[in-house]
Amino acid sequence: MNTDQIVIVGGGHAAAALCACLAEAGQARRVHLVSAESELPYQRPPLSKSFLKKADETIAPHKAAAWYAEQGIQVHLSDPVVSIDRKALRVLLRSGTQLDYQYLVLATGTRARTLDALPPGLSNVHLLRDAENARSLRTRLAEMIDRGQRLTVLGGGFIGLELAASARQLGLDVTVLEVAPRLLGRSVSASLGEHVLAHHRGMGTEVQIGVCVEDFELHDARLVSMQVNGNRVAVDELVLGIGAVPEARLAADCGLAVDNGIVVDACMRTSDMAILAIGDCAAFPTTDGTRIRLESVQNANDQARTATATLLGREEPYKSLPWFWSEQGPMRLQMAGLLPTSSATIQRAGANASSFTIFHVVNGRLLCAESVNAPLDHMISRKLIEAGVGVNTASLADPSIPLKSLLV
Repeated sequence: MNTDQIVIVGGGHAAAALCACLAEAGQARRVHLVSAESELPYQRPPLSKSFLKKADETIAPHKAAAWYAEQGIQVHLSDPVVSIDRKALRVLLRSGTQLDYQYLVLATGTRARTLDALPPGLSNVHLLRDAENARSLRTRLAEMIDRGQRLTVLGGGFIGLELAASARQLGLDVTVLEVAPRLLGRSVSASLGEHVLAHHRGMGTEVQIGVCVEDFELHDARLVSMQVNGNRVAVDELVLGIGAVPEARLAADCGLAVDNGIVVDACMRTSDMAILAIGDCAAFPTTDGTRIRLESVQNANDQARTATATLLGREEPYKSLPWFWSEQGPMRLQMAGLLPTSSATIQRAGANASSFTIFHVVNGRLLCAESVNAPLDHMISRKLIEAGVGVNTASLADPSIPLKSLLV
């Protein structure tokens, strides 16, 4: 029995980042990486963008197989954990392999949200969460171009809109259906949501918001049509982009606290001090006492560093500034900070007509910035938010005043 092992469950960005952090700390030979996927951890952001548009683009692993071997990390692919025995400090893999641990880290990410009305296995209904999904969808998009078919995307969140933009750039006719009253309703401000809507319509995408989608007609394992606002609409191919659900089933099954994700403290510890959780699946406390879950590469990187400190016996609570980005055709969105429920908003013009930043200020402090095609504004905004200093709203709005001068 090896009681010194660190078992990492998951094959996403958080798991890869934790492997890298532990290797840097000289702890790699303690690590077992266990993933349900057949691929080594890989870069996921390109899956909805460049990977779909380039037939010759390959999946890009975070680290090559040789790196894991050199570091002494034992990798278990296509062999997911099926149960956790907290009393014995042991996990059971689907193959029957048992791994003992001193610490267990759950980096299980999310799974795509589905619709109960659409049974799994429909040949023309797609998800986009992993490499297998992306390869299948890329092939199907190429076939659709040849056939002159239309792609329907159900969901106006980041994945759905990135995919829609990529499909338009390939030359496909695209319809986006969003049941909410605006795009990106849980993620960005109303002003930015309106800009995103105009951008996609300007690309030639048909975007319908506030729709009612129901009465799905199925035939021979295909979705044939559905009703949209009471009208029967034929479906060639449909992508579900209706969000993600934290993958917390293993945690719940072994009795860990779960609440919209795996509940952790600021040091990424679950309700069992021998088990940590990081990345998209982790519901962590904020400084104002609320609990949130973030789905971003930045969050995965930062929580991996926090978890590494915890695993090495140090108390370094997670307090990183959240930031995100999304590329939708020629439009690049970058967000710094969390959108407050109520704020004064100031818009600053950028270098051209398609470039601007929306600042959100509360009690004289900048709490959030949303930038469109303005990477320098985004970088300086992050520094301003982290500094926590008061800002002059007139200076924020005036593009003739260099934003970096506000840092002095």
